[in-house]
Amino acid sequence: MRNRNVFAAVLAAAVLSLTAVPASATAAPAASAPAAGQDCGEVRLTGSLPAPPAGTAVQQQITIGPDCKPVLGEVRFVPAPPTGDAKAAKALSAAAAPAAAADTSRQFKSWNEMFDCCNIRMTGLYTTSQWTTDGTRITAASTDVTQGWNREPWNAGWNLKSATQNTDCTENCAASRTEAHADFTYKGIFDVTGSWYANTHHSYVDLAADGTATCRFDVQLRHSFIGWNWQRGCS
Repeated sequence: MRNRNVFAAVLAAAVLSLTAVPASATAAPAASAPAAGQDCGEVRLTGSLPAPPAGTAVQQQITIGPDCKPVLGEVRFVPAPPTGDAKAAKALSAAAAPAAAADTSRQFKSWNEMFDCCNIRMTGLYTTSQWTTDGTRITAASTDVTQGWNREPWNAGWNLKSATQNTDCTENCAASRTEAHADFTYKGIFDVTGSWYANTHHSYVDLAADGTATCRFDVQLRHSFIGWNWQRGCS
């Protein structure tokens, strides 16, 4: 029977204080530690991150270690990358209710990516949210979702199999939640059958009327290897 390792890497963080509690991880026991280059089996990783202070991004990397157990990197706050969506945020504010002239516009991005041992991105799921708030209600909200995957020569590599998204509230909301999902499959140099590798990403973004936001992520790997790493973050 195929061995199955299920890993949970959960980061709990206080949104208001932006103080992260140390993450923890558990793995199902294996019969023996695999040698370098061996398949680590099926993996599931999950975790959440707080909204970073204005102008910064919060990110964390989790790597599959030599014993096929997750190695948690530190939660880091870094300068946020430049954004080209300021016009979209202004347009969203202008499209809100007439009283929205006094509203505050916010933007929030998230990324949920899986890299191989050479740090080549295999698959990724991304969200960009804009919302306006009067301090007690969200007057308007929208979230765009995109996916990314690595291709190889000769029309090979990773492919997007399916993708879904849903936002539960876009106008006059106490809160707005978006759920995004993407399934990827692989057929290429490392598996010509197309049946061995599959990555599934899930991203959850919660926007609040007080202008804060949180993000939570999951990734499921049908097969994995030592050195593969999960990179996720929001800004």
